[in-house]
Parts: sequence; C-alpha cells; structure tokens
Amino acid sequence: MRFRDLTIGQHIPGDSVVHRLDPRTKIIGTALLITLLFTVDGFLGYLLAALAIAAVIHLSELPWRFVLRGLRPLLMILLLTVGLNIFLTEGEVVFRFLFLTVTREGIARGLMMGTRLVLLIVGTSLLTLTTSPIQLTDGIESLLGPFRRIGVPAHELAMMMTIALRFIPTLLDETEKIMKAQMARGADFQSGGLMQRAKNLVPLLVPLFVSAFRRADELAIAMEARGYRGGQGRTKFRELRFGRIDAVALSVAVAFTVVVGVFF
Repeated sequence: MRFRDLTIGQHIPGDSVVHRLDPRTKIIGTALLITLLFTVDGFLGYLLAALAIAAVIHLSELPWRFVLRGLRPLLMILLLTVGLNIFLTEGEVVFRFLFLTVTREGIARGLMMGTRLVLLIVGTSLLTLTTSPIQLTDGIESLLGPFRRIGVPAHELAMMMTIALRFIPTLLDETEKIMKAQMARGADFQSGGLMQRAKNLVPLLVPLFVSAFRRADELAIAMEARGYRGGQGRTKFRELRFGRIDAVALSVAVAFTVVVGVFF
C-alpha cells in the first residue's frame, strides 16, 4: 500500500465545467451527496448515486484511474466494514463455519455499507480534486459567514479545515519517506500478525509527530511574517461569484437528492 494513493486533500488544476463551479456550489453538493448516501436504503438508490458521481467525474475530466486509486489505502477498512456487517448481523442463516455465522441480511447489509463507503470516499475526494485550497477556504468561510452573528469564527474555522485537508497528502508523503528510511535500516512493517504490525508502527509515530509539529511551527511563522492576523478586516483579491451555471448545478443536485432520497 502506498500512502500517496490517497486522493483526499489533493488538487488537480483544470478548466472543466466542474473546476469552474463556485466552491460553495461544490461544498453544498458534497453535503447533499453525504446526506443522500445516509438516507437511501436500497441498492437502486446507491446505483443512482453512483451514476451521478460517474457523471461528475466525466464532466470534471479527471482520470478515472487516479480517482479510483484513492480506494487502495482504505481497502482494509472497507473489507473490515463489510466483514463485520456480514458476520454480526442477525437474520436468516445462510451457512455456519466454526463460530462464524453468515446471514442473508448480513450479506445485504455488508454490501450496502461497503457501497456507501466507496461512494463516500470517491464523492468527497472530488471536492478537493477540483477545488484549490484557496477556493475551498473562501467557500467555507462564505458559507459560515451568517454564523458570525452568534460568535462563530468563520474565517478561522475555514482556515483550519483547509490547512488540515491541504496537509493530508504532505503528511502521508512524509510517512512513506520515514517508512522507507526505517526499512533501509532493518525495520519490518510487513511481517507478523495484526497486533505485531501495529507494534511495528510505534517507532514510525514519533518522527511523524515531530515532523508534523515542525511543519505547523514553520507555517505559523510564515503566516505571521506575511502579516496574517486572522479574518478581521481582511479583503479578497478574487470575490466569489454565484453564476448561472452554479444555479443550474445546485438545482439539479437538490432535485436529484430529494427525488432519490424520497422514492428510493
């Protein structure tokens, strides 16, 4: 498994229809997708959601192989989720093997949970793949703007969420470099059982946390050196504009969510 395969947090510049959408449209669309995936309760609803995600990938002109590559690092979590639902759900017994019992309801629930997880990963990764960190920050800040009246620090929250997303690929790349350096010195991260592999990762966590804190300190110093003092009184070089194409895209997303969520 290569950590760099994780696509969440990465951005691919482009000039497609999806890239040109207002970031607020894409954030709301992603929120609607998440809501829909936790609302539908049938394979037909998941199939329609998968077709909608496929349409967005096609319109965004992103390589299919790159988008689906983000599932590799989470394959173990996916298999664990499906397996737990298959073996721990009560219902009509299909077969028994030792202490494991497989039920018809468990198979259906496991497949549905696995499908939901795959669609969530692919769907949410499209947000960062087609939206730059600056646009994402502006979009989140704009959507949180109305909550400033009750004391919510919209700019600071948007900045923290965007920095967290932005540093996911950086930290994963740093993790892979540390693993390769330790493997060159004789460390073994592959052999042994699950508990043994978990213990072998302990020496990896210390340099990773040190590196993360060092990067955070460097980022704070760089922001202070450039005069950053929070969102108070800040202006924007590029103002967000909600155009006609955004209205059409948002209308289609809302209508699709309502229809599929209600009828499927």
